[in-house]
Amino acid sequence: MQWKSWLQAAAIAALMAGIFIADTVTDLEIAAAVFYIAIILLAVGRFPRRNVIALAGLCILLTLASSTLTVGGAREAGIVNLAISTSAIGVTAWLALRVVAAEAAAHAARAQLVRLARVTSLGELTASIAHEVNQPLAGIASSANACLRWLGQDPPNLERARASAERALRDANRAGMVIQRVRSLARHEAPRRERVDLNAVVDEALQLARGELERNGIGLELALAEALPAVLADRVQLHQVVGNLLLNAIEAMPCVPEAGRRIAIATAREEQSVILAVADSGIGFAAGAQERLFEAFWTTREGGTGIGLTISRAIVEAHGGRIWAVANAPSGAIFRVSLPISGARR
Repeated sequence: MQWKSWLQAAAIAALMAGIFIADTVTDLEIAAAVFYIAIILLAVGRFPRRNVIALAGLCILLTLASSTLTVGGAREAGIVNLAISTSAIGVTAWLALRVVAAEAAAHAARAQLVRLARVTSLGELTASIAHEVNQPLAGIASSANACLRWLGQDPPNLERARASAERALRDANRAGMVIQRVRSLARHEAPRRERVDLNAVVDEALQLARGELERNGIGLELALAEALPAVLADRVQLHQVVGNLLLNAIEAMPCVPEAGRRIAIATAREEQSVILAVADSGIGFAAGAQERLFEAFWTTREGGTGIGLTISRAIVEAHGGRIWAVANAPSGAIFRVSLPISGARR
């Protein structure tokens, strides 16, 4: 908000005036100008880089002016303190701006890695997406043929033709929704925080993976809490986390007999957090693997990239949450995600 920026600028100006007065009325032996570094630290992160540089220059000019106006104290000590103060202001500004630049670069790198993981997951989900799109397309073709048959009768059966056309329209809308979800995953846009229904994100992820679940003969158990509080999150990134956990669960069960392949997904509220749990009946963790699950580029799956869980942890932690894994009984693994409720104090 603009009024907040003006309020911050006014507070910094008042603090600078106070330091200038204190530096001017005290003796030259007292290096009160060193406190200008507090001004620099307050400004970094709140104002643009050029403004911080200009502010540092202004602090140095005020230090020089104060040294000229000060009448008490030894001039030699004043020169030493002047050098110390101006050096401290300049070095502080330089280091603070370097830290901010490094944080920005790290954030950009993490965002790029998130996009890379998103594209990787899209490649793995290609068959499932094709299955989801083919179903409504086949329905559209069937309904259109039925509509033509009803119209071709003598006399035309308009009621049944209309019903067939309505079914085709519903299937077309369903295909459009699948495409829209895929586009939202692939779109390269900055994270946007909004109030997100975690149950809805789980449902969308399941729609994309439904074909993969059917092809692998995996049973699904859902226990989604009713009236689940919203979380403040980037919907696409949260979708990426759920999708990664679901894919990992699917890929953990090729060696399990088809009758025993189960995935259970549950959501619940726990104090000021929302909990997501994805459990599978797969092969579970190898010895020593549980401690390394979230390490970058570490994987036990042939052809795996080893970045899915790493990205998931980065996303969850960036949202103020936590992700961890435990062994499932009698076999398999459970991945849990905890996210703060929107508006909850932490």
